[in-house]
Amino acid sequence: MGTTFIPGLEGIVVSDTEVSLLDTEEKMIVIRGHDLIELSKTKKYLDVLHLLLEGDLPSEDDLHALMNRFSKNRTIPEELMQILSLLPKKAHPMDAQRTGISVLANFDEQIDDRSAEINKQRAFTLLAQLPTLTVNSFRILNDQKVIEPRDDLSYSANFLYMITGDIPSKLEEEIFDKSLLLYSEHEMPNSTFTARVIASTNADLYGALTGAVASLKGNLHGGANEAVMYLLNEAGTVEKFSELLYKKIQNKEKIMGFGHRVYMKQMDPRALIMKESLEQLSNRDGDSTLLEMCEKGEEILLEEKGLYPNLDYYAAPVYWKLKIPIPLYTPIFFSSRTAGLCAHVIEQHENNRIFRPRVNYVGKQYK
Repeated sequence: MGTTFIPGLEGIVVSDTEVSLLDTEEKMIVIRGHDLIELSKTKKYLDVLHLLLEGDLPSEDDLHALMNRFSKNRTIPEELMQILSLLPKKAHPMDAQRTGISVLANFDEQIDDRSAEINKQRAFTLLAQLPTLTVNSFRILNDQKVIEPRDDLSYSANFLYMITGDIPSKLEEEIFDKSLLLYSEHEMPNSTFTARVIASTNADLYGALTGAVASLKGNLHGGANEAVMYLLNEAGTVEKFSELLYKKIQNKEKIMGFGHRVYMKQMDPRALIMKESLEQLSNRDGDSTLLEMCEKGEEILLEEKGLYPNLDYYAAPVYWKLKIPIPLYTPIFFSSRTAGLCAHVIEQHENNRIFRPRVNYVGKQYK
C-alpha cells in the first residue's frame, strides 16, 4: 500500500495537543507552556492539576476554591465499597482501582454529556475521589481498617495519611506531593494514548480512564516502580545489588527503572528530582543504604548498557522510606497521572477524529 511500518509507532506523531511536550533537546517537560521541572521547585501538585485542567496556574483564591471542591467530593459511594469487599483478596490494587473507576460511571447522572465543561467537573470530582478509592480498596483487599480523609490536611497529606494511618511530617508531605507533581503528565505514553484512542470513539471519561489503568498495569509501563523496590529489597546491600545487576545483564534480562523510549541519551529529569528527595530522606533517617545502592546501580547500567534511570527508579525507594506498601506504588502513579489523562480526554473530545490506523499484512498470500 506504499505505507511505512514502524514497530511501536516509535517517533510517529499521533495527535496535535496543547497539553504537554517532552523537549529532549532543551531537557524540558513542557506543560501548557511551563517546564514541569521548574514547577516542581516552587509549585505543588494542585497547582499543576489546575494548570492541566484549567489551562493556567491558579491564584490563591483558585486554590482555596479547589480545596473546598475536593473536600466536598472525596467520599465514594457505599455501594462501591461493598463491591470492592467482594473482590478476591489476591486481586492487585490496580485491578481494584480499575473496577472502582468503572463502577463510579454508574453514579454519574450526566454520563452522556461529553462537553468540556461537564468533563472538567467530572475530572475534578474523580481527582477528589481517587485517593480515597485507591487507598481504601487496598485496605479492603488486605483486611485493614478503612481510613476516611481529614478536613485539616492538604490533598497530598491526606493521601499519605490514609496510606500509613499517621499524619505525615512537613518533609514527607512535601516529597510525596512532589512525586505526584512529577507523575502528573508526560505527553503521550501508552496509557495516555490508550485513553485518547478510547475517547476518540466518543466513549465517556470513565471508560477512557478504565482503559488507561489497564495499560498502566503492564510492567513495561507503570509497574516498574514496584519491580525496582522488590529488586532493591532482594539485594539489601550495595555489594549484593551490584552482583544481582551484573547477573541480570549477563543473562540479558530487562532491568526495570532504566531506559525510556524518549530519554534514550539522557537521564529522566524527573528522576534527578526524586534522587534529591531520596537524599533528604536518607539524611533524615541516618541511613543512606538505598541511596548508595541506587547510585551504584545507576553507575553500572550506564557503564554496561548506556542506560539512564527513569522516574520509577528513584521514586520506588522514596516511597519505601515514606512507608508506602509496594503494591500501591503504581496505583499512586495512576492517581496522580489522572490529571493529565483527563486533560487529554477533554482535548480529544473537543477536537475529535476517531483513531483508525492500518496494518502491514504479513499473512498468507491471497492472490
